[in-house]
Amino acid sequence: MLTRGFAAVGEPNVAVCLLPGTELAFEKEVQCETAFGFRRRRQLGHWVAMFRQVNMNKPNVHHDALEFPDGKIVLLTYLCEGQHAIVLQLPARQLTLDDARRRTSLIAYRSSPAHPATP
Repeated sequence: MLTRGFAAVGEPNVAVCLLPGTELAFEKEVQCETAFGFRRRRQLGHWVAMFRQVNMNKPNVHHDALEFPDGKIVLLTYLCEGQHAIVLQLPARQLTLDDARRRTSLIAYRSSPAHPATP
């Protein structure tokens, strides 16, 4: 089974891992290979995408994918080689209630003595 993913420029044998929700911009319109095995390229009509993981309940299939603005999802393994992308934005980390309380404590700790923070 053919597997493709992201690699750093100049280091094609080193995989680059992305967090789900990472937003990417490509230098050209994204291209993928057709699913019919003819190695034909197809333009997807988009320059930006969001990294997703799909089919997590199926252990023996590819999970890494890109979701495009129109909702279309394409597995990374179907992307054509040689395309360049940059990270536009990393996903926001969801805070637990404890994390939020710790942050509030840090903000209160940093407040000036003239304006004491209220708990």
